[in-house]
Amino acid sequence: MPAGSGCTDPAGMAIDALTPPEMARRAETVGVTKAGLSVLDTLALAVLAGAFIALGALFSTTFVTGSAELPHGVARLLAGLAFSLGLILVVTAGAELFTGNNLIVMAWASRKVSTAALARNWLLVYVGNLAGAVATAVLVHVSGWGSSSDGVAGDLATSIATAKTSIPFGEAVARGILCNALVCLAVWLSYSARTTTDRILAVVPPITAFVAAGFEHSIANMYFVPLGILEAGDAAPSWASFAKSLVPVTIGNVIGGAVLVAAVYWLIYLRPRPSS
Repeated sequence: MPAGSGCTDPAGMAIDALTPPEMARRAETVGVTKAGLSVLDTLALAVLAGAFIALGALFSTTFVTGSAELPHGVARLLAGLAFSLGLILVVTAGAELFTGNNLIVMAWASRKVSTAALARNWLLVYVGNLAGAVATAVLVHVSGWGSSSDGVAGDLATSIATAKTSIPFGEAVARGILCNALVCLAVWLSYSARTTTDRILAVVPPITAFVAAGFEHSIANMYFVPLGILEAGDAAPSWASFAKSLVPVTIGNVIGGAVLVAAVYWLIYLRPRPSS
């Protein structure tokens, strides 16, 4: 009996979680499918993912607004748990997220996706994520959310934006690496899932960990920083500083996801081996 399929439900379907080798094959198949999507489908799903991550960020910020009296670690833990909503929506509802799509490298390394197709997917998804995240930030600002809790929410959004645009380049790269290693591990774990419940439970711990630790996610920052700029007006970071701050975080995200997760698991489970 194949690995990972030993336990079945009354209908005869396997219910055991997939094993890591099976997860690697699923990741490869998913990568081929993602790279083969049309431009319109890719952009539409990417806009959704940007909005989903922004909603997770909104939930996270709302959750910790006014939590100054809580111990730092507790507040960060709560923020991370709430932020998990974003990736839960991406992996269960279906969407194209740039950071998660770093795992397409597994299909690329197996020569099932061309370099041009990989670059095309990443570019389209990054642009779509940006559009979805910024549009959500604009809607949140127009909704008057920042005025909640006597303006504390808006002040928090501005302080988050200021902090994110003030991180030194090297530190931002390192935080981006650590962040997307955890994000891609969350997506990788979701490939073991047989049910929606499995996917949700797999996603929450790594996402909570990266937020609690203060690591940097390029797509989340596409929401956090524009919202802070909109809420603070003249006192906010500039749009130029926002664009500049995305560069090191994006570089770090690609290294963390494509190299430390995708390439490593490809080497372990999918690399060609000499015939015996």
